[in-house]
Amino acid sequence: MTALFQSLKVLTRPVASVALLFVVGTVMASADQNWPGWRGPLNSGAAPGANPPTTWSETSNIKWKVKIPGGGSASPIVWDNLVFVETAIPMGEKVAVAAEKKDAPAVVASVGTNAPGGDRPRRRPGGGMGKPTEVYQFVLLCLDRQTGKTLWQKVAREEVPHEGYHEDGGSFASASPVTDGKYVYAHFGSRGLHCYDLKGNLKWEKDFGKLTIKRTFGEGSSPALFGNTIVVTCDQEAGSFIVAMDKETGKELWRQTREEGTSWATPLIVQHGGKAQVVTDASGKIRSYDLATGNLIWECKGLTSNVIPSPVAGDDLVYSMSGFQGNALFAIRLGRTGDITGTDAIAWSHNKSTPYVPSPLLYGNRLYFLANNNGMISCYNAKSGEALIDAERLEALQNVYASPVGASGRVYVVSRNGATVVMKDADKLETLATNRLEERFDASPAIAGRDLFLRGQESLYCISEK
Repeated sequence: MTALFQSLKVLTRPVASVALLFVVGTVMASADQNWPGWRGPLNSGAAPGANPPTTWSETSNIKWKVKIPGGGSASPIVWDNLVFVETAIPMGEKVAVAAEKKDAPAVVASVGTNAPGGDRPRRRPGGGMGKPTEVYQFVLLCLDRQTGKTLWQKVAREEVPHEGYHEDGGSFASASPVTDGKYVYAHFGSRGLHCYDLKGNLKWEKDFGKLTIKRTFGEGSSPALFGNTIVVTCDQEAGSFIVAMDKETGKELWRQTREEGTSWATPLIVQHGGKAQVVTDASGKIRSYDLATGNLIWECKGLTSNVIPSPVAGDDLVYSMSGFQGNALFAIRLGRTGDITGTDAIAWSHNKSTPYVPSPLLYGNRLYFLANNNGMISCYNAKSGEALIDAERLEALQNVYASPVGASGRVYVVSRNGATVVMKDADKLETLATNRLEERFDASPAIAGRDLFLRGQESLYCISEK
């Protein structure tokens, strides 16, 4: 799946032309207090009307800090007084696993250096982990927003995962949940999509089969929700597809095969000319599908391999980017059809200092993004493509996986070394504060009202001025 632009007034222009993820009336009614999906109420990384703290530490402006059982890099989401977070809990129960190849040694379990509360399979050279040997519970937690107390805990699936993940950057709970305020949808990839009401009652679940991920890096794409439809992409090494379901029943509405290898980007649902479309980023092509039918509307080549960043949109422009083994950024005009590669549908493009893991932040008319996974920030005029801040270093940050977020005229960038730089939303780089906590942060922040939520390697923080 954030207090977005400096005020709702600033957000009026993008919202008028592009409605992201949720029905606009619902979003505007509760945007101040809620962060309903991975990239916030507008799926842009920004939160309208919110005003979280600028400064904090382990001993200041911490409303609560609670340990999360198991582990995961899924971001928390917020609806009213509820906070939802996904996790995978190792149960300590081992099973025998045969070697995957005749010339490969049998896979055994060993304790990983960053394993929170359980064993991890041994690293496979050049990629992810070996075949897991331990039973995991795949869990959706619901916490009280005011205290951090667990209100309910539901086990969506209990099993030995069929594949591992990259020890340094993956997890068994990487996809963030999404909610419409009536139901909450927990996505565990190969462990399925599970719909609960806000009291934790299971309404339906959908199994997508076992995905085969490139080099067993791990799964990560989150679901997208718009109106009565929820959409999931399953890009893998063979048999990729995108599927749309009725959010009330889980009934499959349509499914389209995709000529793609593994990608990790979350789909973006936008509205143009009164019609909703689903934009997907991947290494082969950026594609847009009609939300109602699944028919392809347009497609565009040009992203790099291993696409992880998710697209954002505003003022009838979609911004797609990637940054592994090359750099690519395209600002694409909505309203076109067919193959738009190299046409004037590309409003502007950029080919350096784009992100590998973090997704961009669209904040008013400014587009922020990191260089690779480094603490180097760029800011471009979203309409013209003019460089305002060009890959300038944020000195305190090292190795950024979390996506930047925006609120109350500020931009928040969180690093894996526990540091968060707060900078002014402006045409020039101006650092307002540098804050440090004790944990590593891979998950992207969530912002709701006066609260900032940071999911660390072991704990979930609620940061709020006292």
